Amino acid sequence: MKILDRYIITTYLKTFLSVFFIFMVIFVLQAVWLYISELAGKDLDFGVILKFLTYVTPTLIPLILPLTILVSSIMVFGSFAENYEFAAMKSTGISLQRAMRGLSVFILILAIGVFFFANNVITVANFNFYNLRKNIAKEKPAMAIAAGQFNEIGTINIKVREKSGDRGQYLKDVIIHKKKAASQKNLTVIVAETGELISSVNSNILQLELKNGNYYDEIFSKDPKKNQKKPHAKSSFETYTINVDLEGLNEVDYEEKKIDSRYNMLTVSGLNYTIDSLAGRKDEKLNTFSTTLYNRSSIGTLNKNITPDKDTIYDGNIMDLFNTKQKANIISLALNSANSTNQILDSNKKSDSLEKKWLNQHKIALHEKFVLPLACIILFFVGAPLGALIRKGGIGLPMVVAVLLFLTYHFIGIFAKNSAKNDSFDPALATWLSTLIMLPLSVYLTNRATKDRGLFELDIILDPIRRLFSKRAKKRFINEDGIDYSYFQTLNEDKLIAVVQDPFQFEYDKSAQDIALHELRTRKVSFDTLEEKGINLNTKFSTSKKLFIDYSDYSKTALVSFAIGAILIVLHFVFKNNKMPQLADASRDLGIISFVIFAIYFVVSHYYYSEFYKSIDRKDKRMNPLLLFLSLPFYPIELLFNKFKAKQDFNKSFIENIE
Repeated sequence: MKILDRYIITTYLKTFLSVFFIFMVIFVLQAVWLYISELAGKDLDFGVILKFLTYVTPTLIPLILPLTILVSSIMVFGSFAENYEFAAMKSTGISLQRAMRGLSVFILILAIGVFFFANNVITVANFNFYNLRKNIAKEKPAMAIAAGQFNEIGTINIKVREKSGDRGQYLKDVIIHKKKAASQKNLTVIVAETGELISSVNSNILQLELKNGNYYDEIFSKDPKKNQKKPHAKSSFETYTINVDLEGLNEVDYEEKKIDSRYNMLTVSGLNYTIDSLAGRKDEKLNTFSTTLYNRSSIGTLNKNITPDKDTIYDGNIMDLFNTKQKANIISLALNSANSTNQILDSNKKSDSLEKKWLNQHKIALHEKFVLPLACIILFFVGAPLGALIRKGGIGLPMVVAVLLFLTYHFIGIFAKNSAKNDSFDPALATWLSTLIMLPLSVYLTNRATKDRGLFELDIILDPIRRLFSKRAKKRFINEDGIDYSYFQTLNEDKLIAVVQDPFQFEYDKSAQDIALHELRTRKVSFDTLEEKGINLNTKFSTSKKLFIDYSDYSKTALVSFAIGAILIVLHFVFKNNKMPQLADASRDLGIISFVIFAIYFVVSHYYYSEFYKSIDRKDKRMNPLLLFLSLPFYPIELLFNKFKAKQDFNKSFIENIE
């Protein structure tokens, strides 16, 4: 391994491990917050909590690793470009592909390792994590009655609208579904206005005292016709007490692992076998169902050897051949048969939909194991050239760009997979969709960075605008005394620099400096180039230049954070209105994080804004803090105004500081 490859890989690994650790801590805390309702109030020992965190950590890798690779690539290659390290490499004949070669091998090895990790380690972690959650749910069920949802306690399912009291013992609007000993079905429903949980600290009996309610009990008859009327027994009560024995429920074995057949617990071979089994079972069920419907029609019992005689005399309605009673019987029989068939079809339609969803989840889980390694490779080839193009390192702008790209990638994947689960989209294509969208982006960015071109070609749009403003700019080339400076546009850079340095040697006044500098800046000549070509500036300008650049960079990051936060908040309401609570909550949380980042960079950028005006002795132009606070919702407009004003004052300070 050459020194250059070792340097690039070492730099990348340091950033990669740091970012990975930070994201892992954030997402583990988010997982704890997500499952806090399952952990709180259970009096779990440290060992169980440690197991919980150990099992949940590997399951976060498919989300954290691609994000880490993207962020690290943008940060490292952006830092190389910002510090002119890429320029030094290119001056010695080292291309971007050559610089990326060592890291590409590392990412390829990492991708192969990720596949085996996803196929073996994550499946075991999901198996242990799911079973541990099931076992934790059995711990102290008396404390697990959460308001607004059904909670299973022994043989009853209980839901309450509101809990009150110092121990949450008083309940309102109680609904209980109770299982009978002879059946596993919820055949008994109890509804009460209020309830109270009564138990002592050392008691294994949970006593639930209900007040002012009704007791409904379903009754089943051997006669199917009677069951169609939904018979039930109803009774009212003022006080009703239910005793639940918690002794067996509280003796929880945290090592018990009964469930091992979920799609996220299976390896590639297990998923292939299960998918084949589910598909075969589905075909077999459809064949059986079609046979059942055919037999119900009684078509098979007809004597097909009978040749009916055609009656050439009668051409009326066949029902007219029967009397009223026979007609009623025939119509009743036909309606009952049709209704019964419709019920069977509806029932099978629901079960078939669930089976399709279960099968599609297995297909998605299978393809996810192959998508993850490829996503790591593609996101590396998105992040590395993008960092080289934006030429900015650190955790400011690169972090914002990376999060924006990853959110796009992640949301596309979520939408596609949710559609695939409902069988409205192909599961294989849904799993690969977001990665396939990133593939052409990676090719495009790598091609642009290799040719050392900008991120976008906007000359077709900007050239007409430049020409328009250049026509207007000609008017500025006539000073107050009527002297025409329009021919400055025909001068070369060296001549313009000479005018900026000393306009009096050409018999111009001070206004010529401003016009010549304007023309140079229009030609995108940097201040560093002007200094290199002989314009001497005092040290005061170096300070103001650094402060102006810092203000520009931080304000740009603040603007991007503001835009991302606004988009995410809008998406929150869109998802909420479309009844997608998980996506709505995720958008809201990420939007809040974006606005927090915006607030930080907003404060920092305006600090540098004030320091910049302080460095050029223009303290009067610093903004009032109250006006800054009021302008927060209109930050893009405020930034446009302030940046234009600061740019003009910066150009003036350049002329003022020429020695």
